[in-house]
Amino acid sequence: MMAARLRLALLLSVCLCAARARPSLDPTIRLPSERAAAAAADETDDAVGTRWAVLIAGSNGYYNYRHQADICHAYQIMKKGGLKDENIIVFMYDDIAHSPENPRPGVIINHPKGGDVYAGVPKDYTGREVNVNNFFAVLLGNKTAVTGGSGKVVNSGPNDHIFVFYSDHGGPGVLGMPTYPYLYGDDLVNVLKKKHAAGTYKSLVFYLEACESGSIFEGLLPNDINVYATTASNAEESSWGTYCPGEIPSPPPEYDTCLGDLYSVAWMEDSDFHNLRTESLKQQYNLVKDRTSVHNTFTYGSHVMQYGSLNLNTQQLFSYIGTNPANDNNKFVEGNALPTFTRAVHQRDADLVYFWQKYRKLAESSPGKDDARKELLEVMAHRSHVDNSVELIGSLLFGSEEGARVLKAVRAAGEPLVDDWSCLKSMVRAFEAQCGSLAQYGMKHMRSFANICNAGILPETVSKVAAQACTSIPSNPWSSIHKGFSA
Repeated sequence: MMAARLRLALLLSVCLCAARARPSLDPTIRLPSERAAAAAADETDDAVGTRWAVLIAGSNGYYNYRHQADICHAYQIMKKGGLKDENIIVFMYDDIAHSPENPRPGVIINHPKGGDVYAGVPKDYTGREVNVNNFFAVLLGNKTAVTGGSGKVVNSGPNDHIFVFYSDHGGPGVLGMPTYPYLYGDDLVNVLKKKHAAGTYKSLVFYLEACESGSIFEGLLPNDINVYATTASNAEESSWGTYCPGEIPSPPPEYDTCLGDLYSVAWMEDSDFHNLRTESLKQQYNLVKDRTSVHNTFTYGSHVMQYGSLNLNTQQLFSYIGTNPANDNNKFVEGNALPTFTRAVHQRDADLVYFWQKYRKLAESSPGKDDARKELLEVMAHRSHVDNSVELIGSLLFGSEEGARVLKAVRAAGEPLVDDWSCLKSMVRAFEAQCGSLAQYGMKHMRSFANICNAGILPETVSKVAAQACTSIPSNPWSSIHKGFSA
């Protein structure tokens, strides 16, 4: 027995000596379950390059409250995620927080029970500085092309990651701006191609909230320039506003407007909660897609889409928007779910909700009642004028039966909206010169103008026909062309 114990002690001694002499194991050799956590923990700002964010609300007016609320909320996510203000560039008209119609002066909320998301937001480009030229100059890092504002641009390098979030109205092939002209899909994609050719980023992620937002990238965005885009809707449907009066949850009773947008709120409320070192772009895309479609029922909501370099969607969100250290224990797991919205409002009808709520709440004897009624009637008259004018032009060009078919035709998936984008823009100017501004509502008719171009009709012909269809430009502020043309 004693001999056996001595042999065992000798064996243990030899093993211990060998362990001391043996070089330590390579720290990269870990159990599979340890690898992902270690990789996330080791991933530093240096490992992912510099993170840049461009956040843009492309509208103005208190009735469009939700777009600037979206952008301010996004800023707070970036800031808590560790991005520096010098690397976050914000475009917003900045007429909401201090609007006389804002029931909480100096405060913007993006959720019925949410806190202020306006505090601390840098005002890089405001008012008329929110325009296509400045947006493109900022993306390209072209400081000399910027007019006004802070002068900040995306001065990125080849190892950097860029995140762009754009929230606004849109239409087939077009995104709104508070100033004219609007932003067209071909121009945006050309800027992204130019940015790639300059070699000034490693990868770029673009989140887009707008009606028919899929049409901005469909058939246009290449899959080999390291740009990954997701959109609130496909190429032929509306996106949706949320937290609107009458919904559950509803905004506080003093608010007459929608507080957010369905797709935007979905990705941001997910980002607010999770440790983004553990969640990929694809995982967030699937989660947002499910919430925005009401679990694929489409009782309301839209088809969230993805375009471009889809291979990028395996990357962690952390690489682009950082992560809030307070969420370190909230790891993403498959099967996560976000609260379902009970109702939502078509993006294009959200302003009607505001004007109606404003009118409805005022007492008949109130001095503002007549003004509120006038505003409501003007926006409705503008919509009717634009719809009727486009329909009549289609009938004059193609006949009453064929006209509707041509104007509403939708191209096969994967094809761009129009073959000749210059024709589309000329067509829009020809219409507006005779019939008045399309404004934010009229962007819905961009497919009609694109189809007229695709049918081989020249803008000069449309100008003559539009003169027959529109004998005058309505006097309401929505139809006025004093701000210029939208193309």
